Amino acid sequence: MNKIKKGSSVVKKAGNKEIIFVVEKIISEKRKKIAILKGLCIRIIEKVPVSELELVDRGYVNKYIEERNKILEKRIYSRKNSYNNMKTGKIVHLDGDKRYMEKSYKYYKKLGLNAVVKFVPEEKQEYIIKDLISRYRPDILVITGHDGMIKKGRNYSDIYNYMNSRFFVNTVKRAREHEYGRNLVIFAGACQSYFEALMAAGANFASSPARVLLDFADPLIVAEKIATTDSDYYVTINDIADDLRDGKDGVGGIGAKGKKQKVTLA
Repeated sequence: MNKIKKGSSVVKKAGNKEIIFVVEKIISEKRKKIAILKGLCIRIIEKVPVSELELVDRGYVNKYIEERNKILEKRIYSRKNSYNNMKTGKIVHLDGDKRYMEKSYKYYKKLGLNAVVKFVPEEKQEYIIKDLISRYRPDILVITGHDGMIKKGRNYSDIYNYMNSRFFVNTVKRAREHEYGRNLVIFAGACQSYFEALMAAGANFASSPARVLLDFADPLIVAEKIATTDSDYYVTINDIADDLRDGKDGVGGIGAKGKKQKVTLA
């Protein structure tokens, strides 16, 4: 009989089993085996007893990924070549998930956007952000990965009740300290992140006002919208909400001016 181990694809026994997780590692707590889970296509991280999980077969996982990829490809197809001959804003994207980093890079590249994507674990992002801003001079900064509430449904104002929100908050603060007058547009957060703290730290857009799940592609969609919008137009969440997994429940913010520059014809 197969056992749940690092790298296994699993679902929770309770619930509708629509969300597939990957086991990041297994630890022991109070004589119980606990799995640290990351969403396969959702930016959630959770600690769940192994006894509450069940394996899913490769066929089911492949179908799940294929369905998600079709949604992304449809979006890319509808926009492909739309950004040709545009001087779009430059994106620097830090992702705490290596698989997501690779998928994000492909998304931006297929759309022809000017993007640098780096895999940086959430707890290390604040320590390299100064160098990245200095090196790449971005217009748009995406700070994301995985997150989640530890005690769901309570202690909303305790930053230590979130798995990674404090790391995102610190990274936003450092980015604002070292933006070199570039008026950076910042998206920060992941599933169930501490929205209010991220906004107070200086984000323009953040997750998650209603402490709900965040799709892998939601941060990319926000960055794409800012990068391809004229600099004289102010983008609000109303301009983006319909394209996001849970709309304004998943992402909120104060908005920002677009970063597409007008091209002057000779």
